Amino acid sequence: MNYIVDALRNNPELAIFLTIALGFLIGKAKIGGFSLGVVVGCLLAGVLVGQLDIKVPAAVKTVFFDLFLFTTGYKVGPQFFRALKRDALPQMALTVVLCVTCLLVALGFAKLLNFDMGTAAGLLAGAFSESTVIGTAGEAIQRLDLPQAERTALINNIPVAYAVTYLVGTAALVWFLPKVGPKLMGINLREIAAQRADKAGPGSDAEGVTSAARLFDVRAYRVENPVLTNKTITEIEALIKETRAFILRVRSGVVLFGHASDRRIQAGDIIAIMARHEVHAARGDLIGPEVSDPELLDIPLEALNVIVTSRSIDEKSLGELAQAEFARGVFLSKLTRSGIEMPIEPTTRVNRGDVMSLVGPLPEVERAATELGYPDRRTSATDMVFVGFGIFLGGLFGLLTLVVWGVPLTLTASGGALFMGLVFGWLRSVYPFYGRIPEPAIWIFDTVGLCMFIGIVGLGAGPSFVSGLKATGISLILVGLVSALLPHVVGILFGRYVLKMDPLIVLGACAGAGTITAALRAIQDEAQSSIPALGYTVPYAIGNILLTAWGPILIGIMSR
Repeated sequence: MNYIVDALRNNPELAIFLTIALGFLIGKAKIGGFSLGVVVGCLLAGVLVGQLDIKVPAAVKTVFFDLFLFTTGYKVGPQFFRALKRDALPQMALTVVLCVTCLLVALGFAKLLNFDMGTAAGLLAGAFSESTVIGTAGEAIQRLDLPQAERTALINNIPVAYAVTYLVGTAALVWFLPKVGPKLMGINLREIAAQRADKAGPGSDAEGVTSAARLFDVRAYRVENPVLTNKTITEIEALIKETRAFILRVRSGVVLFGHASDRRIQAGDIIAIMARHEVHAARGDLIGPEVSDPELLDIPLEALNVIVTSRSIDEKSLGELAQAEFARGVFLSKLTRSGIEMPIEPTTRVNRGDVMSLVGPLPEVERAATELGYPDRRTSATDMVFVGFGIFLGGLFGLLTLVVWGVPLTLTASGGALFMGLVFGWLRSVYPFYGRIPEPAIWIFDTVGLCMFIGIVGLGAGPSFVSGLKATGISLILVGLVSALLPHVVGILFGRYVLKMDPLIVLGACAGAGTITAALRAIQDEAQSSIPALGYTVPYAIGNILLTAWGPILIGIMSR
């Protein structure tokens, strides 16, 4: 045992990896269907290992924190800048109101209960599930003109308050938004969602796993319906109303023909039709009997992710795009915005930076990709020139200081990394030829980066964590609960009755503004609809920025 303790103290990198392993183990453990999550798990694991008095250089946690913040900005950059457009102003206004209320509530309770700066920052970070506040507030405290021992004590109080209020706040909001939120607006969530039932279909849940419920299919039919004979392919496709179906190939006798819009179909011809699976099931027999013709159906199909960059496509609805010439023969299987899957319905509008997952014959998909933007083909390479320069330039910008009413305000180097992540993420959506960070790398930078930072925070706070929890634990539980719920009550009422927003969008926007993805999933499950996601992405982008910025602002106000 002494050997292990000495190894951890003399080699803190071993303590960090032990913390991450234990943290993910704790975070994934479920108790009655509820789990702590890997972030809180790593904090608690860090506190546990930190009882051995492990000293980790401060620069190590800052490196991981900057990488996490840059990646966060990179993901939400396109939606952040889209929020500056007029049509996103209601969601932006709701986000500002909710986030300002968060800051005022944290300040109010800190003054009322005489919390120190560290506890107040931990309350802000935990009750509003914004882990970045731990870093930005800690950096702000380090710059205060206080004895080092006092600064260390204040910084160590942040994770104590965070751990208590995060558990209470997150669990409460995951229940509150889908269950109580609709009652505050006087609606039945499922009835409202049913009126706007989306058409998003089943998808795959894991790598190498696909759904047996196929979204699209190509089938062969022998033409026997006299209504279809002696008509061109274009005329036949025009007969199909309220759905999309396309003739890809034709067999006439022993001869195969590719698509030709002026070719006339004769009785007995066999045609290969691509359509949604339910269209084949409901209307296939109107053409004639389905036949087996492997040679006819040997059509190269492509599934391709495309980043939308075209200005002419921005803000167009899926219904409008479906009528475009380049969309012939191409189907949309998934629409993703800032990592969140959007509902596929005719009224859903496409934004620049969205990722459209297209399916169809290879030439048609390639043509559509050219019109929409840039094909995002699979690769494992990350543009580290882009990442490195982004964090470097962001850090230089963040170190600049602005004095407001005598209070020195700065983004800090970490806050600058977040800001430059926004800029670089937006640039990537407009000019996607460079700056690619594959999804697995984003997960490493985002999740592991944050967990490394939080784990190291726990290691540093370990020796004083238990005593701090005893001193403030009971009062923080109640304060954390009220602090988490009150801003969302204000946000729901403001969004519904002042801004007159759609109730589904209001709930999605509140989940986004509070940066609580788990709450969005709970809302979607309760509504049995993915429509609330339409209100999530813009508030999530703005909420990340504002709540992160509140850390140094809170410290600046309380230090006066």
